[in-house]
Amino acid sequence: MANKEDMRRQVDSSRFTQQARVLRVLAHQSRLMIVDRLSRGECSVGDLHELVGGDLSTVSKHLALLRAHGVVEDRRERTTVYYRLLTPCVCNLFTCVTQVLKERGR
Repeated sequence: MANKEDMRRQVDSSRFTQQARVLRVLAHQSRLMIVDRLSRGECSVGDLHELVGGDLSTVSKHLALLRAHGVVEDRRERTTVYYRLLTPCVCNLFTCVTQVLKERGR
């Protein structure tokens, strides 16, 4: 029978695994650009495509990944799909990463 310490380690391991998945989703330049843009408000897929560039299908895949991990949500208005940040706190990571880069540059 597992003791309390083993069970706590399993719970922590599971939590860290889930957190790592979210961080991997964010660890792409295009997805970071999308999140940064959405931090200033809702945006259409077309506008996000203009921002990121490349194929529209690639931008759609980035958005689908962000949606699947609870970072963004979408809504349809006729033929246009709009996205917004579901978890704006993700932008706190930008501040943290900027601070790490500043410290590294010292």
